[in-house]
Amino acid sequence: MKKLLLLSVFALATAVTYAGGYRVSLQGNKSLAMGHTGVAIVNSSESVFFNPAGLVYLENKLSITGGAFGIFSDVAYQNTETGASAMTDSPLGTPFYLYGSYQATDWLAFGIGVYTPFGSTVEYEDDWAGSHLVNNIDLAAIFVQPTVSIKLSEYFSVGGGPIYVSGSVNFNRNLNRTLTDLDGNRSEVTVDASGVSEWGWTVGAMFRPTEKLTIGAHYRSEIILDAEDGDADFENIPNSPLTPFADTTFDASLPLPAEMTVGLSYQFCDKWLFAFDFNRAFWDVYESLDLDFADENIPDSVNPRNYNNASTYRFGLQYDATDMFTLRAGYYFDESPVAEGFFSPETPRNDSNGYTAGLTVNVSESLQIDASFLYLHFNEVDATYEGYTENGQVAPFGGTYKSSAFAPGLGITYKM
Repeated sequence: MKKLLLLSVFALATAVTYAGGYRVSLQGNKSLAMGHTGVAIVNSSESVFFNPAGLVYLENKLSITGGAFGIFSDVAYQNTETGASAMTDSPLGTPFYLYGSYQATDWLAFGIGVYTPFGSTVEYEDDWAGSHLVNNIDLAAIFVQPTVSIKLSEYFSVGGGPIYVSGSVNFNRNLNRTLTDLDGNRSEVTVDASGVSEWGWTVGAMFRPTEKLTIGAHYRSEIILDAEDGDADFENIPNSPLTPFADTTFDASLPLPAEMTVGLSYQFCDKWLFAFDFNRAFWDVYESLDLDFADENIPDSVNPRNYNNASTYRFGLQYDATDMFTLRAGYYFDESPVAEGFFSPETPRNDSNGYTAGLTVNVSESLQIDASFLYLHFNEVDATYEGYTENGQVAPFGGTYKSSAFAPGLGITYKM
């Protein structure tokens, strides 16, 4: 659960999600500038993430690329019936990536990637109307992915490798809508876990039937993050046998859904490249976010989610303007996996439209500077969360959510 909250918050904090939910799409400046396409593009070691099968087609013996993004986001909540409103006050998010590839032979390449698809902070105002669901979340997660790429023929290659995930999370919410101590301070719980780790895997294939056309497919496995013996800290609890909340530990599990991406790229008019990616995220594995407290006097926390599978459609263009400048632009439409009646403020993920642009400056034959920019607009939505119960009764929480985000990025690519 801790992990889930943490992941879901990142989607909120950065508002930059890959296929809804709590997945973040900031894994490369070249790719982001083209709508975050990449499954059928071969232009740098960013292929470690987007499609490891492409590494063997890189022209240079060694290719290293790294970069980071600054994420600025906001979520506004309002309920016209109750008059309640709130704004998030999330700090700057700074996800990063670092990839490297080495061409061992003309048919074999190796690569490694370190990237942060989940990790940021989101904060609502103290004791806001939805504080019984979430006050704040702080997430940090790092993925490490060694990779091998093999060319099976002149036109076809495969690639893949294991994925190691390590992360931590801190999450705070009020215990319910009204409970306070004798001084009127709202009763709350903070759950914290660190060193949560797990393994997954990834595999890709690439087909290049002509010099201009490339077709790619990539699959990333589901990863179940099991948090054991996390810390649960209860504060401002009234001294009463009716409120048996004492500091304890908890266990929880969070699924990171499997993803399948297929796409193509086509070079036309010599200097133009078009790319399209279709991504399917299998979010139906995310049925509930539950906390199992070690103290038997504390009831377990059950939080249904009932996510649906969701798709993302990505389009990108690249133009080689001069020997020094390569220009890029893109767009994507991202479906929300959130089911009706389960729209939680911890991840206010409705359908969104992403607009991207960027460029590469070829400083020399070996050195490139990559820049990108993303503006993400979430469709305004009137939605409720009906998974919260209090005193045995469902207590829906709803309202209107408006969200947006922008993320400038900067990176460097070195080839030799």
